[in-house]
Amino acid sequence: MALITLAIDIGGSKVKASTLNEKGAIVQDYIKLPTPDPATPGNLIKTIKELVKGFQYDRISAGFPGYVRDNIVHTAPNLGSGYWNRINLADLLTKALGKPARVVNDADMLGLGCMQGKGFEMMITLGTGFGTSFFLNGKLLPHLEIGQHPCLDNKTYDQCIGQKAFDHLGKKDWNRRLEKILKILKTTFNYDHLFIGGGNAKKITFELGNDMSIVSNEDGIDGGVLLWRQ
Repeated sequence: MALITLAIDIGGSKVKASTLNEKGAIVQDYIKLPTPDPATPGNLIKTIKELVKGFQYDRISAGFPGYVRDNIVHTAPNLGSGYWNRINLADLLTKALGKPARVVNDADMLGLGCMQGKGFEMMITLGTGFGTSFFLNGKLLPHLEIGQHPCLDNKTYDQCIGQKAFDHLGKKDWNRRLEKILKILKTTFNYDHLFIGGGNAKKITFELGNDMSIVSNEDGIDGGVLLWRQ
């Protein structure tokens, strides 16, 4: 029997959901609701239940903006880490929606859909915060919260190039800063290819190297299906 996957993208401002067939093709297109404020586990589950009512699916994949290990959320810098200390989000989703669930960091899930499966690949997401994921020959590696690491002037990557920084700096200076940061990432990680996603990726104005690609959520849409093959 062909399985339908419910893919949930939990962001700092929006929660999105769609369903996919086993080939990663869209069955029901993305719809979205505002991320609740405060984004407590209870409020988030309530929003997701409202978002996906009427959807038909057999399993759930969710991308969450924080440190996730073995389906358990440990931090949520842009949602409120105080609410998310060792919260088993997969268990909450299974109980609320009645289907088996897997949860990873949101950049991990996007990266699963974008990776080429060749060598050491890195995904970054530019949005409310700064997300990262890493892949070696197609295998998802343990998640690192690079966004919370000091970057420039004792500021974290989140603080340097997140949405608040974009709003404060403006497009031109934000691009200058991002260009410096991409050089740091190349020197630090020596990736074979870098994928750049997230809502602010389309605001990049400088020329990227041949080992860099801008991707959209649509490019990585099948990450929710591929998560079940990892």
